[in-house]
Amino acid sequence: MRKSSPEATALNITAFLNLMVILVPFLLMTAVFTHLSILELNLPTSESSNKSNKKKPTFNLKIVVRDKTILVVNGNKILRKISPRDGQPDFMLLSKTIQQVKAGYPKKTAATILSQQTTPYDTLIKIMDAVRSFHTTQEGSIIEAELFPDLSIGDAPG
Repeated sequence: MRKSSPEATALNITAFLNLMVILVPFLLMTAVFTHLSILELNLPTSESSNKSNKKKPTFNLKIVVRDKTILVVNGNKILRKISPRDGQPDFMLLSKTIQQVKAGYPKKTAATILSQQTTPYDTLIKIMDAVRSFHTTQEGSIIEAELFPDLSIGDAPG
């Protein structure tokens, strides 16, 4: 005698599909989409600091961040010492100073930011933003004008 094989039963996935119809939109609505900003930075090399060029002074913009002040330096010449205003760094004055430097050197795009290890991250980012670009109006619309986008970072000299 042959045993009869059980009939193939259909799989009931209705409940699973109902769950997916509810779960997928809910997960998409509650998902946190993050936006990461990445800046390309150049580290200063030891070769560039050891070279002594006696022929002609070259452009070498440095922004030295201290506890209480920010120094804007070109080569060995201090262009401006920016003191804090109301206990906070004066980013507006820094931006105006960098704009004046850019007017004197329109083709240059490199700058170095030297900060102490105790400099707050937020302060460092705001300084980088002030050195890279500024907002201005042109023909009635606000545009972002480039200053020194090629940034290098390092430790401030002791």
